[in-house]
Amino acid sequence: MRIGVLALQGDVVEHEEVLSSLGVDAEEVRTKEELSSVDGLIIPGGESTTLMKLLEKEGLDKAIVVRYKEGMPIFGTCAGAILLAKEVVGKGAGNNQSTLKLIDMTIKRNEYGRQVDSFETEVELKGDVKPLKAIFIRAPVIERVGLEVERLAELDGRVVVAKYRHCLVATFHPELVGETRVHKLFLEMIKDNQQ
Repeated sequence: MRIGVLALQGDVVEHEEVLSSLGVDAEEVRTKEELSSVDGLIIPGGESTTLMKLLEKEGLDKAIVVRYKEGMPIFGTCAGAILLAKEVVGKGAGNNQSTLKLIDMTIKRNEYGRQVDSFETEVELKGDVKPLKAIFIRAPVIERVGLEVERLAELDGRVVVAKYRHCLVATFHPELVGETRVHKLFLEMIKDNQQ
């Protein structure tokens, strides 16, 4: 199993470390050629507008959509979740924020506040008895999910982990607190996809 981590900006090393702790090698993805050789892709946190511009510059935006349509699972955290959303609202977003539009949800950027408003908490992951550690840093809020989108975790009534077909998103950073369960869920999605 070859897992790609989009390595244009953001928490690349942290995701690689989580994958390594699970016995999986990570491949850094910066080009369409590197994307073509992976079984799944993680889009890390970072700055969503910058990430999208870099994807478009490299032609990776269209290549990711093609690979997704071919069945490749994708996991987006924080900014990665924004890039996967069908619609982005909020300050600085509107019609200017382009995305990959792969999951039927509306997301609002930086809704939990600025960097200084970052916080760590626990959320309940569906089907798991032990609470999941979650750190929110300038995190987005999922305001709406489509009928086919599965709600896997919520915080104060807001969806923070969601799954749609072979697309998984988290509005927080599991990779920054040594949490592996969301990554394990993603790896299971890839295994299911390979059968």
